[in-house]
Amino acid sequence: MAKVNLPSKFELFTEHWSPKVVAELNDYQLKLVKVNGDFVWHNHVDTDEVFIVFKGSMCIEMEHETITLNEGEMYVVPQGVMHKPYADEECHVMLIEPRGVTNTGDAISNLTSENDTWI
Repeated sequence: MAKVNLPSKFELFTEHWSPKVVAELNDYQLKLVKVNGDFVWHNHVDTDEVFIVFKGSMCIEMEHETITLNEGEMYVVPQGVMHKPYADEECHVMLIEPRGVTNTGDAISNLTSENDTWI
């Protein structure tokens, strides 16, 4: 595998809430996503989900708290926890998830994106 330049990969797409795979590690995919505005309330029944912020800031709303993430910070949403990510301005994020995870988890919406889209 060739090295991956993450800022260059972020330049290859403009859509929000549509994760793009940049690498695989065992059964996990490393995905880049641009977030802006509100996402949907959802959970992932079978896996945790990690958000790593590269540029900007975002929030992850949960039932009893809201986590704010800034550049260089990360947060792991535990398996099965209802959450709703959002960002007031465009934010660049890396997700690390098992192959086949749907971005909207148990919720199907107009923000549900196709899996396994590589850039």
